[in-house]
Amino acid sequence: MDYSDEYFLKKALAEAENARESGEVPVGAVLVCDNKIITKTHNQVELLNDATAHAEMLAITAGCAHFQSKYLPDCTLYVSLEPCPMCAAALYWTQIGKVVWSASDEKRGFTQYAPDLIHPKTACSHGLLAAESAQLLRNFFAEKRK
Repeated sequence: MDYSDEYFLKKALAEAENARESGEVPVGAVLVCDNKIITKTHNQVELLNDATAHAEMLAITAGCAHFQSKYLPDCTLYVSLEPCPMCAAALYWTQIGKVVWSASDEKRGFTQYAPDLIHPKTACSHGLLAAESAQLLRNFFAEKRK
């Protein structure tokens, strides 16, 4: 089995599709440790009536519970959209090992406001499957505007 960044980002995109089907902004996240998926999540802001229920936040919470730790240095978070400043700050505090995101968020992504918000030891990668993620978001918002 090829456990590449693309493999896990495809799982995050599948979660984003689940979010879209639930009427949520289509963002999905997958938390991985040692090539094992710890949790798969998607936005649940509408479902939970909670502005902080972003896919990343839900993945962090599940991951910390799984490991019974507030730190996730051996984990990688795969997310279909660049984390917002809130999620990036939460990732900072968990000292996550790596974050990989597909599409950049030119309006609300953390790199627009505080590019150093991610922990200095955290590796970051982005752009893989960006077109697919961006198209999913465009389609969702086009449908909402109808």
